[in-house]
Amino acid sequence: MKRKIIVLISFCFIFFGFLGCDKLNALISKKPAAKKEYPMMAVKGTVIAKVNNISLTLEDMNQEIDAFNATVPVDRPELKITTREQKINYLKNEMVRRALLYQQAVDNGLERNEEVLRALDKTKMQLLVMELVKNETEKIDVSSKEIEDYYNTYKDQLKEPEERQIREIVVGSEQDAKDILILLLQGGDFASIAKEKSKSPSSKQGGDLGFIPKGKKFAQFDEAAFSNTLEVDKTSNIFKGPEGYYIIKLEAKKGGKQKSLTELWDDIKRGLTFLKQQQKLEALIGKLSRDAKIEVYEGEIK
Repeated sequence: MKRKIIVLISFCFIFFGFLGCDKLNALISKKPAAKKEYPMMAVKGTVIAKVNNISLTLEDMNQEIDAFNATVPVDRPELKITTREQKINYLKNEMVRRALLYQQAVDNGLERNEEVLRALDKTKMQLLVMELVKNETEKIDVSSKEIEDYYNTYKDQLKEPEERQIREIVVGSEQDAKDILILLLQGGDFASIAKEKSKSPSSKQGGDLGFIPKGKKFAQFDEAAFSNTLEVDKTSNIFKGPEGYYIIKLEAKKGGKQKSLTELWDDIKRGLTFLKQQQKLEALIGKLSRDAKIEVYEGEIK
């Protein structure tokens, strides 16, 4: 054993002798190659992983997970990332893998790719605009008086949408409609007559259209169906429409209730806040437009 060690040492001296002193010193003093430094932003937060020189933070992970969870359908809550184990899996399988691919993209020179640079410029512009809009509008507020004034001005238009359950009979001639109206006035069953004589697709349901809001059909239909004089269980007069001559029956009503200021307070505040934000932005854009040189080449648009 001792002889083998001596032979090995002797071999090493002979080998390094052939290399020469300079090469020997270089081999001994040579340090491992420094790892490549990849472009990255300053780290802010709790570091939970490193991929070479890129640090991944708890705050970034939570932000990404929150954004993902917000897209999960309400009826699929099991898809959300909530447990510690799921978060660790997300870190390893998403963030670490993304960092590896990013570093490979940098190694491949893609950070200098013209299309990538253009896309980055567009994204930068969009982000800066979003931040400017936020800075310009986040302090806008709406007073209680403004909310109350809006409610008092538009409260008649702020009712719950009224819907009415309507049955219809549609025939091709006015005479047919008159004959049917006589049958109805004599006590005939509207649904049965609709099934037998109406040419509308709703005839299979006895003419029942279900609950419909105003504006669902045509103007003459709305005028008859939502008339204040048409009572529940009563039929309308004959009126002409796109498919022929109509008779309708009002089965039931729902909605149409006047909402209170308290019920609408938050909605009105959001609406007025958005309106004031838009007005401020329009004023800013107007000022910027007046001070800028803007050239539009409409002829280039085909």
